[in-house]
Amino acid sequence: MTRVGIALRLALQALVFVLVIGPHWLSLRFGRGRLAAWIAVLFHRLFLRLFAVRVTQSGTPPPPGEPALVLSNHVSWLDIVALGSLRPLSFVAKSEIEGWPLIGTLAKLQRTVFIERAKRAATASVNATVGQRLADGDLIVLFAEGTTGDGLRLLPFRSSLVGAARAALTAETGGLARIRLQPLALSYPRRNGLPVTRAERPDIAWYGDMELAPHLALFAQRGPIDVHIRWGSAIAFEAATDRKVATAKAEAAVRHALRESRKGVPTGLPAPVAPGIAGEGADVSAPGIAAV
Repeated sequence: MTRVGIALRLALQALVFVLVIGPHWLSLRFGRGRLAAWIAVLFHRLFLRLFAVRVTQSGTPPPPGEPALVLSNHVSWLDIVALGSLRPLSFVAKSEIEGWPLIGTLAKLQRTVFIERAKRAATASVNATVGQRLADGDLIVLFAEGTTGDGLRLLPFRSSLVGAARAALTAETGGLARIRLQPLALSYPRRNGLPVTRAERPDIAWYGDMELAPHLALFAQRGPIDVHIRWGSAIAFEAATDRKVATAKAEAAVRHALRESRKGVPTGLPAPVAPGIAGEGADVSAPGIAAV
C-alpha cells in the first residue's frame, strides 16, 4: 500500500470518527449506550475493510445478550479491532493506555475498564467494576496473560482479575447464579494469502519494547492479514468454583485452540457477514457451558 493510499484511508477513518463521535457520546451520556456500542462495532469494521484485514471465527461464542468474561491470549493492538468488530463488548486494559493520544480516547469510548497494575489494591476495585458490568449483561474481554506475546507461545494466565466473575455473582444489583467464562484464541495465520513465517511474526505481533508508530507503518505497508478467532467451550463459574482452577482450564483450552489453529484455519467458511468479517467455521464446538 502506498503512502498516498494509507493517508486517504486514514483520512476517511478520521472523517467517520468526527461524524459519529457526537451520537456516540450522546448515547453514552443520556441513553443506555446501545447505539454507542454498535457505532464502535461499525467503526472497527470500517478499519478492517480499509486495511484489508479479514477476520474469521470458529467455535461457539456467547449467545447474544448473555454476559460473559472472555479470557483471551494477546498478540497485537490489532486484537482490539478484530474482537471489537464482532459485536458490542468492552475490554480490561492497563491504566497507561488511558493517557495515550487518540488510542486512550478510543478505549474510553469502548467503555474500557482500566487497571493500575502497580497497585495490588486496584485489583479488588476493578473486579467489582467488571463484576457489576457483567451482572448488567455486558461482554467483557480480559487478556489473561497480562501482556502481549509473539503469537507462538502462550504465557501463563493470571487469575487475579478472574475474580470479577465472582464479583458478578455478588453484585449489588442483578447478581447472577453463574457467569460464563469464555476461552478465546487469537491467531494470525496468513498474510497476502500465504502462511505467516517466524521471521514475519514481529511485523504482526506487538510485544516487548516495540514502538507503536513504526509497527503501525509496517502493518499498513505489507499487505492483507488474516485473523482467526477460535472460541473454546465455555466454563461455568458458580459460587463454589475455584478461581485458579477455572483460570487454568481456560488457559488449557486456549493453548489447545492455538495448536489447532496452527494446523490451518477451517475451510468452507461462508461469505462474510459484515465488512472484513467472515462467519463461523465448520468446526463449531458444541453449545452450552461446561461445569468446572
